[in-house]
Amino acid sequence: MSVSRSTIESETEFVLDGTHGSPVRVDEGIPVLSAQNVKGGRLSWDTARFTNEEEHAAFSKRLSLRRGDLLLTIVGTIGRAAVLEETPPPLVFQRSVSIMRPKRDSLDSRFFYFVTQSDDFQRQLERSTNKSSQAGVYLKKLKAVTIPLPPLAEQKRIAGILDAADALRAKRRESLAQLHTLLQSTFLEIFGDPVTNPMGWEELNFGDIAEDTRIGLVRSSKEFGLDFDIPYVRMDAVTANGDFLPEKVQLTDAEEDEIQAFALRSGDFLFNTRNSKELVGKVCVFPGPDGWLFNNNLMRVRFVADVEPVVVATQFRFRRVQRELEKRKSGTTSVFAVYWKSLRTLPVLVPPVDLQRRFAAIVESIEQQKATQRAHLDELDTLFASLQSRAFRGDL
Repeated sequence: MSVSRSTIESETEFVLDGTHGSPVRVDEGIPVLSAQNVKGGRLSWDTARFTNEEEHAAFSKRLSLRRGDLLLTIVGTIGRAAVLEETPPPLVFQRSVSIMRPKRDSLDSRFFYFVTQSDDFQRQLERSTNKSSQAGVYLKKLKAVTIPLPPLAEQKRIAGILDAADALRAKRRESLAQLHTLLQSTFLEIFGDPVTNPMGWEELNFGDIAEDTRIGLVRSSKEFGLDFDIPYVRMDAVTANGDFLPEKVQLTDAEEDEIQAFALRSGDFLFNTRNSKELVGKVCVFPGPDGWLFNNNLMRVRFVADVEPVVVATQFRFRRVQRELEKRKSGTTSVFAVYWKSLRTLPVLVPPVDLQRRFAAIVESIEQQKATQRAHLDELDTLFASLQSRAFRGDL
């Protein structure tokens, strides 16, 4: 069954963006939010920026937010969306967020949200993006984007089905988050707080426990492709939670001497030395298989015999180490790096090896559970994508 289409401009009361100026900053007051606060289909209030009542009054004169408005990121990371589930308290948005108000008699807010996350909508945004130093979508082009528009009752039915499927995915993601929390809780139970070190464990510099370190191989975009057969790990395969994402790995080719020098093996510690989008210092323990290569934004570390890599990796996710890394990073305002000469002096707790091995065994069990949860999440993602595709072509 074919579905009629319309433009965003035709089905909304307005399409606006946040303030284009730089609001006056105060220590406490009205929250100033931006594109980074729109994530995971929700509006986050996590901000360190605040402004005064005068700035809010000027913003509100142009735009008064209410329940059901749709937020869409249009500068930097483009295409994340959220629906305001209730009329928010006073706030100010910056111009990186577009605010759209669906016409109540023709467009359901939740249906509109799911449309914005569809492949078709995201492709239209990509074509409409201004490719400058900072990517952005102008409101005129955003208004011209087309969306499927079944009858309102059908929109509500579709949104209900997709909401139910999305809730299952959210529960699975929450289960994974709880396993990440369990890992840190287990560390604290066995070793105590790494900040205060109440058990008096030995503390050594990172350089004292690193037996071998190496920065990875440089590869150009021309050296990737399905014609090659050697997996090549880049920094986006390492998450802030310490997970390793094999689906992010690309294929490349290498000379025999490069393979000998840069091959990873199970248990290698990977440190993300440089990153422009996330906090410098993401780490993971490479799970294998042996023989994969790695990128020059990653450092491979192999420790002395009485140090378990997972004990060190877990410490890197505590604020103590993150604060130390912040002190050691260097670079510009957009690209930072932590080099070996600074990393080698990073303090690390080194508990007795028998306790380290006990912790490593628990982590292995947790990782198996995480793998199962991720497999289930992948299945739910596939199901959701199928439902979404069928819904917007009129087959659901």
